[in-house]
Amino acid sequence: MKDQKQYTYEDFLEIIATLRSENGCPWDKVQTHESLKPCMMEEAAELLASIRIYDKTGNPENMIEELGDVLLQVVMHAQIASEEGLFTMEDVVNEVSRKMVRRHPHVFGTGNADTPDEVLVNWEEIKKEEKKDKDWVESPLKEIPRELPALTRAVKVLKKIDKNYEKGNTYEQDVDAICRLAESLRDCKPGEGNKRLESVLSDLLLHVSDVARIAKIPQEQVLTDKIDDLIEKYE
Repeated sequence: MKDQKQYTYEDFLEIIATLRSENGCPWDKVQTHESLKPCMMEEAAELLASIRIYDKTGNPENMIEELGDVLLQVVMHAQIASEEGLFTMEDVVNEVSRKMVRRHPHVFGTGNADTPDEVLVNWEEIKKEEKKDKDWVESPLKEIPRELPALTRAVKVLKKIDKNYEKGNTYEQDVDAICRLAESLRDCKPGEGNKRLESVLSDLLLHVSDVARIAKIPQEQVLTDKIDDLIEKYE
């Protein structure tokens, strides 16, 4: 029988606390920040899939479910942190609320931003100022999470280098490098431990990522679409 009760946000927090309690769920009780990392990655991917499903069908039911699963991960991490005496869910909500107000001075203060591009410029400047005194921020490049998919991370790193260190390649320079590297593949032989092939492929992928950066093409998305086309061809 389907549960007809209308739960609140507070009810949800209590449910998660109960699952983590002494008499709660054996699985939930033993989870840690580290053990839940794969779950967050999976749930984020499933949320993206639900958006695709909504775009295709107009039915938001799956998106509601997947947003709930992402929220579950957030609340689980906050509950574990609360048990560890680190912070609470209230701290998380308070911090993100402060951040939104702080990074939107054109809405909540006296700043100006008339276009989306101006908003992004202001956002990055405010973000840079916020991170000045944070001891976990090593450098503009190392603050980009290595946990990101490699293609996404590559574009972010290349953008940072272009902005903060030295001017990046031109489109023509990248294309020339791609052609040279593609030709180098002829001299490589596939096989275990082939460092030469590994080096050529990694350089090739990096230059392809730079083309995506320059052309502002979302390479993760276009590759995903191309894979879908390939699947459709054979199914």
